[in-house]
Amino acid sequence: MIKIAPSILSADFTRLGEEIKTIENADYLHFDVMDGLYVPNISIGLPVLESVRKITAMTLEAHLMIMSPSRYAARFAQAGADVVEFHVEAETPENTAAAIAELHSLGKKAGLSLNPATPAEALLPYIDSLDIILVMTVEPGFGGQGFIAGMLPKIAKLRAIIDERKPGCELAVDGGINETTARQCVDAGADVLVAGTEIFSNPDRPAIIARLRNANNNIAPI
Repeated sequence: MIKIAPSILSADFTRLGEEIKTIENADYLHFDVMDGLYVPNISIGLPVLESVRKITAMTLEAHLMIMSPSRYAARFAQAGADVVEFHVEAETPENTAAAIAELHSLGKKAGLSLNPATPAEALLPYIDSLDIILVMTVEPGFGGQGFIAGMLPKIAKLRAIIDERKPGCELAVDGGINETTARQCVDAGADVLVAGTEIFSNPDRPAIIARLRNANNNIAPI
């Protein structure tokens, strides 16, 4: 079954607790953590995640778009994240492997994310230890961007690599996801869809989550 991960970057932060209650039929709650250095934007951090952990039983997924993420991966796990993803481009190979091992030692899931310009092969040294791979289908840093269709072959390539090397690893996509691009991504092999604007701009959020979850069944052919 396709999993849906609403990104709270698109939520109304003046009433964040209420916003989260409207999307609890989703599978993950996605936190976009930005430092203004790795990406040209600053978003949320540990205090917000700690607060949200107290009010929901949802699986919390921290997506670290920060420099030297190995410094903070364990801290986000300890603050309540169930899944921590960080960018392979932002860390050294040695620190990347160490951070993945540390997350697993804490009983958490570990993931790596790829920017649009980064080839699928960049993850080959780590594939056997990953629980999730996150393909950016926009340039990281801001919500509301248009989907980059050129990422579909990368998704398909990673699907083949996962099926061969680590069948239990999930394949997620993040950026520009709507009812049309959801089906394209699922057809290419994705099984987790991160969506912000499409979900939080919809007055019936449980319904749009359900439609995205059934992206390979209920959308007219493209």
